[in-house]
Amino acid sequence: MNMQASPQSTVAPPPPPSSIEGMQLPLPMMRDILLKTIFRKNVTMVTDIAQAICLPRMVTQELVDLAREQRLLEATGTLSANAGPEMGYQLTDGGKARALDALTQSEYFGAMPVPLAVYREQIKRQSIRNIQITREQLTTAMGHLILPSDLLSNLGPAVSSGRSILMYGPPGNGKSSISNGIRDAMGDKIYVPRAIEYSGQVITVYDPIVHSSAEVEEDDPNSLRRKRSFDTRYARCQRPTVITGGELSLSMLDLIYNPIARTYQAPLQLKATGGIFIVDDLGRQAEPPQALVNRWIVPLEESKDILALQSGEKFEVPFDTLVIFSTNFHPNEIFDQAALRRIFYKIKIDGPSQENYLKIFALIARKKGMPLNEPALLHLFQEKYPTIDNVYANYQPVFLIDQMIAICEFEGIPYQMTPELIDRAWANMFVKDEIIVK
Repeated sequence: MNMQASPQSTVAPPPPPSSIEGMQLPLPMMRDILLKTIFRKNVTMVTDIAQAICLPRMVTQELVDLAREQRLLEATGTLSANAGPEMGYQLTDGGKARALDALTQSEYFGAMPVPLAVYREQIKRQSIRNIQITREQLTTAMGHLILPSDLLSNLGPAVSSGRSILMYGPPGNGKSSISNGIRDAMGDKIYVPRAIEYSGQVITVYDPIVHSSAEVEEDDPNSLRRKRSFDTRYARCQRPTVITGGELSLSMLDLIYNPIARTYQAPLQLKATGGIFIVDDLGRQAEPPQALVNRWIVPLEESKDILALQSGEKFEVPFDTLVIFSTNFHPNEIFDQAALRRIFYKIKIDGPSQENYLKIFALIARKKGMPLNEPALLHLFQEKYPTIDNVYANYQPVFLIDQMIAICEFEGIPYQMTPELIDRAWANMFVKDEIIVK
């Protein structure tokens, strides 16, 4: 039985490579990335080259020596004033020719990629399924939300399982906010590869939009014996969160090939490895919900995904992601029973009770500086809500209070809440069914 880690525990880091033999990459690929990086970045010192390709200096020196043996690099014969006794290197004519030829095959340069097989081991060390969220952690992350008492009891086990979740219910009741709260409850950090390698192809994974708060580590140029604490081909980041909505299409879940650079970019679900993938507003996409969920069947059941290269070659990648589907539709309207069986947790998010609605209303009013008024509130509950069968939604207090604030500011009067202002705000929250004469 595996011990489960709390979100604040330390994820075991990927160990830095100790030699070029241990990197499990083809030597010609490593050599070409070295040459392309020197050519594109115009770096000459091993310290700077090592930083550019994200390898320890001693391993970088091995690659430099290999390139020198092949007469692709040569020592400049001068020492750097800033780097102490460190020798500079430059491309030979043959090295420039090789770099240019390599760039026609792939524009990729910079961080040395991590072999997919090596990345698999790191995914196991930082699996989303190793996390155990406690009620306290989830409550803290959701502290800004007023939720039904039993909701956290249903959410907690679902999140801790690392399995798929479907949240459904009427619009405007905080499904997106709850999804973000789940993300915030995962307070630890993981290691995201800048790029991975499969079958000689480079696939970039690290994305500064998805992977926030990246930490970098560099060698100390004044200490040859200093060991890095982790392999800097990875960035240490918060667990990633990918949020998609109506724009999601099936093509966004495939490898993205750049025909000009001749490199691949990881699809969204691979970028979300070790974190959360939120499909918001399911049912609003151009693709039918059933088709989208069908695409997830193998990943959700077998914890692996299947991607394809331009050549048509298919290969497996780990699928280690908490998938959260959020929809305003009833699940039976958009899925068949086979699809529903594959989603492990179904949690209905209803509108608030009148008691919770009042709490939300008072909280928002206090935050925005709007004084509460008893006659206005009685008018709201006795005259307005009966017209919509007393159906409350979490978004409504914010909407109504913002409307009243806008009116007060326009009229140049202090913030106030009156039955008349309630009526004016309410009129903007709903549109009457009527025939427009053209």
